[in-house]
Amino acid sequence: MTHETSVDVIHAPNLTVKALLSYGLFGLPLAMVAMPVYVQAPAMYAGSFGLSLTLVGTILLVARLLDAFSDPLIGYWMDRSSTTRGYAGFVLMSLPLLVMGYLALFHPPTIIANDIAALSAWFAGSLGLVYLGFSLATIAHNSWGASLTQLRGERARLTAFREGFGLIGVMIAAAVPALAGMNMLSITFVIALAITAWLLIRYAPRAQTIATVSDDWRALIVPLQSAKFRWLLSVFAISGIAAAIPATLFLFFATDRLQLAPYAGLFLVIYFAAAALALPLWATLSKRIGEARAWLLSMLLSVLVFIWAWQLDAGALYSFAVICIFSGAALGADLALPPALLAGVIGSAGHSGQREGAYFGLWNWMTKMNLALAAGIALPLLDYLGYTPGRPTEHGLVALGITYALLPCALKLSAAALLWRAPLREV
Repeated sequence: MTHETSVDVIHAPNLTVKALLSYGLFGLPLAMVAMPVYVQAPAMYAGSFGLSLTLVGTILLVARLLDAFSDPLIGYWMDRSSTTRGYAGFVLMSLPLLVMGYLALFHPPTIIANDIAALSAWFAGSLGLVYLGFSLATIAHNSWGASLTQLRGERARLTAFREGFGLIGVMIAAAVPALAGMNMLSITFVIALAITAWLLIRYAPRAQTIATVSDDWRALIVPLQSAKFRWLLSVFAISGIAAAIPATLFLFFATDRLQLAPYAGLFLVIYFAAAALALPLWATLSKRIGEARAWLLSMLLSVLVFIWAWQLDAGALYSFAVICIFSGAALGADLALPPALLAGVIGSAGHSGQREGAYFGLWNWMTKMNLALAAGIALPLLDYLGYTPGRPTEHGLVALGITYALLPCALKLSAAALLWRAPLREV
């Protein structure tokens, strides 16, 4: 049986720049967690510390599966929380977990560096800690934003601010280790997290009321009763796997296939800078033709550009940089438009201000399942096919190119076909 308090949610027609900044800036340190964890940690533990690709992939798969299945529970807990706690309380709870988990993951004690069992246990434990903090922070932050407005143009504008600062965080996380080392990145992360969390809690706008929900466990699957949400989640899943595979394999591709390891950080900066610069374009376009149509166009753009990566040879610096620019521009839509569509789906279901936690709990679950499958399947598959980081054979390089580029393009086309059929154009 469902019992809910009444809710009066403010859907601000025009969010001020101050409001958007105070809300969106918190995306910066969260991205500084996500990018190193998903991109650098696998290469660090497999390349620098000598763990096998299969072992690293298995640990990532198990950790991400456990983390993913906790997200709906976290969202359910948020929806049942008192109105006095709100999303700010969950953000505060996430901060010590994020700091401790991040520092542990990227600064393991030297005493265990040559102990495979101890290093594996440390890797798994620190992943679990940082994942828990990240889940609390992202579900609360995304739900907070979705509760603020249901206007189509404002939805995309709000997510564009959040994702734009997230992309700046990604670029910082890509550039700082190459320029000043991981110690400096860790210091930068902790300072950025403290400042932006204070701005978020102190100045960000709030919905007038966050409903207190007293459902039983079946509230966890209430979002799945919406056909529009099921369609959106399916498209998001396939598109997300298509993006997660090259993200997981990027450092291997840049180092062994292109033999451009010194430029890996530059490629990432170019890619995410292009995404950030394209965000206003996608927000404007979505206001005119809708988020669903704009997202579809971005998928087609990404396939047209990224498919050429599979045939690049060693030293293809400028060709890969061009691919990074245009595929990065398409990424801007992937980041801003699906959450904006989700906010619209929540509103159309009559759940705005009441069940954002449940929706974003399932959303985060799907995001992490994508990443888990990408790491848990792609890395052992490459290992089986004979690819060894740092010592690749010609056969292994071919397998790396196909897995890195052609497979994601096929998945992205499948997602585009599904989005074309989905009833999301009028959300």
